Amino acid sequence: MSTESGKSAWEQRLHETGARVEDDLRELVRYFNDEVVPEVRKSGSEALRAAAKHLNSIAERMDERAGRTPPRRPEGTPRP
Repeated sequence: MSTESGKSAWEQRLHETGARVEDDLRELVRYFNDEVVPEVRKSGSEALRAAAKHLNSIAERMDERAGRTPPRRPEGTPRP
């Protein structure tokens, strides 16, 4: 009988630990979705805008060195 009671106590502890891990994972996913993802999206868009400015500058220098006139910007398009 002691083997069975030891086994069920071990199984109970394992079950409780699994439940706590599941709760912690749910909390981690919630935090990640609510806090991390929006910040990455914000920072990601800022990084893309900075890269676009830099690439545009490089393209303009390439055009100047090749003696070409850069393509015209559509009206209302801000200059970087």
